[in-house]
Amino acid sequence: GRAEITGADRDLAQMLQRLGKPVALAVNKADTDAREDVAHGFYELGIADIFPVSAEHNRGMDDLLDHVTRDFAVGEAPEEIPSIKVAIIGRPNVGKSTLLNALTGSERSIVSPIAGTTRDSVDETVLLNGVEYVFIDTAGIRRKGKTREMAEKLSVVMARRNIRMAHVVLLVLDATEGIVGLDATIAGYAHEGGRGLIICVNKWDLMPEGGKRKFEQDLRDELKFLEYAHVVFLSAQIGTGVKPLFKMIRQVYEASSLRVTTGELNRFVEALHYEERKILYITQASIRPPTFVLFTNKAVPLHFSNQRYIANQIRKQFGFEGTPIVVKTRARGADKQKR
Repeated sequence: GRAEITGADRDLAQMLQRLGKPVALAVNKADTDAREDVAHGFYELGIADIFPVSAEHNRGMDDLLDHVTRDFAVGEAPEEIPSIKVAIIGRPNVGKSTLLNALTGSERSIVSPIAGTTRDSVDETVLLNGVEYVFIDTAGIRRKGKTREMAEKLSVVMARRNIRMAHVVLLVLDATEGIVGLDATIAGYAHEGGRGLIICVNKWDLMPEGGKRKFEQDLRDELKFLEYAHVVFLSAQIGTGVKPLFKMIRQVYEASSLRVTTGELNRFVEALHYEERKILYITQASIRPPTFVLFTNKAVPLHFSNQRYIANQIRKQFGFEGTPIVVKTRARGADKQKR
């Protein structure tokens, strides 16, 4: 990944393709995101399956190994149980621990009306319909600099760490207090981390009948960047609306882990009729979050509104529900110009 394509590279690629066997290309030394982007220039060799890796830092090796072993015969080894890590986040006293208890059927987390009662992260595992759900209960997140006690300062750090470790995040809001500024800040942590997200509006049993449509509209207006996230109205205290979360978590996890072939993506682009610039081809670079690289005829980055449009069209076509989508652009031949 640190050197340009040589004549020997082209000869070897052509020889391998003539064999009629599946061919995958591992572009080594892609030890940073910038290097990973450079690796996409190797598509000119005509090999569809390209994997930026760093053997030294063990980066990208899992995706490569999954690809080369996908058609291997299954032996007698027991089937591995899918495991989905879920972080429960929200500001203090919105009902995170109560929700964890409702999901797991336990009282392991200390539940109290006093904000900040839950101090340390607590994990609980639930096995349901052949899937393992690992729930991480985090202490309430507060803005750095405004948290006085050292234990709660540590909880802020741990909460953000758990977001990075999770596959899916449950953002818990308090229906009786509406959406406040800190809710948006906390939601931004999960969004920026590229995590699948479900918005859980808790304490809905304390609200008057009706009103869901207006509440969700207000929520969408306040959290515009979470347009892809599902909204669930529930009561962790009495259990209303909690059970459907398991199915939804699995759906969001599967959506964030979905891979689309380069062939499918390029057929999608042909039907897109995008006029801002010519999209030469598109490929999916990674999952969680689903990340797509567009090779275009312009070196200028896409405007945010155009990135959002393409992401929404990809979501509409392929069903990436509940997960953010990252769209990157590269001009064809940009790597050669840099050299």
